[in-house]
Amino acid sequence: MSTPTTVPASERIVTTRSARLRAFIGRHIQVIAIAAVLVVLVVFFSATADRFMTVGNILNLLRQIAPTLIVAVAMTFVITTAGIDLSVGSIVALTGSLLAILIDTGVDPSLSFLAVLALGALVGAVNGWFSSYQGLPPFIVTLATLSIIRGTALRVTEGYSTPIKDGGWVLQLGQGRLLGVPIPAILAVVIAAAGWFALTSTPFGRYVTGLGSNAESLRRSGVEIRRIGLIVYVLTGLAAALAGVLVATRLASGSSNAGVGFELEVITAVVLGGTSLFGGRGSMLGTILGALTLGVISNGLVLLHVSPFYVQIVQGSILLLAIFGNTKLWSRFGTAKR
Repeated sequence: MSTPTTVPASERIVTTRSARLRAFIGRHIQVIAIAAVLVVLVVFFSATADRFMTVGNILNLLRQIAPTLIVAVAMTFVITTAGIDLSVGSIVALTGSLLAILIDTGVDPSLSFLAVLALGALVGAVNGWFSSYQGLPPFIVTLATLSIIRGTALRVTEGYSTPIKDGGWVLQLGQGRLLGVPIPAILAVVIAAAGWFALTSTPFGRYVTGLGSNAESLRRSGVEIRRIGLIVYVLTGLAAALAGVLVATRLASGSSNAGVGFELEVITAVVLGGTSLFGGRGSMLGTILGALTLGVISNGLVLLHVSPFYVQIVQGSILLLAIFGNTKLWSRFGTAKR
């Protein structure tokens, strides 16, 4: 009778560590992949565009991507619940335009600022009410509000831009700096950090993930899932309103044409970072890296004097590839739809 062989303790430790490493890579493969792509892009543009790695350009890049990152943080919650919000670009246009109009008519800048934030939250509440409480598909609901809000912005402005001449401290939200760093970039970092903490370390974050992965089980555990659905859309509307303020104050002008294609950029950043379009899996770190990647591509192409029309082509292509990887490619690493 043969004696069973005993695996040495050192080999068991190595095997365990190897298994843990494979599991870690499997869970975070998309974040690792987008981080690698970002590094490659930074190296490429650093070698081909002389001004890319200058302090001035990096700060300008951070200021430009701040609105996208702020809304992408909120959109991560929405998509993690298996929803989507297509109205964010229209909210950016309407809130920026109304901010300029209110200030131009003599309304206090602080009141104007609060009013447009409240409007954004209201639009988000409407989206959330129809989607969560009435059971309508979020795609259809937010597509409808996209049209309604964009049309409202065009009607209010009659197609013209409104300059912001005396915005006081509100104007500094888009143009000011703190210790040399653009205020929009600081706001984006703070909001991204808060979003990461909320998604990974709070009951609300667990409810959001549970709503996307198994809503019925979450409901049976006593969680009011409709309220969670409403909250995430309110957050997205609020974030889009803040983005509208940042865009308008950076340009010192509110325009109904602002935010065209903005929703595409935001959704691309979220999906590129590994958040599942089917819900149940969200990555705030991935969203941050996705927004940075899109910003680097846009900024680098401009510095290389590539036509800006190609930026949209590149973004659309990236979105298609990201969805393909999200639904097909990464499933081999254990991150398929749950």
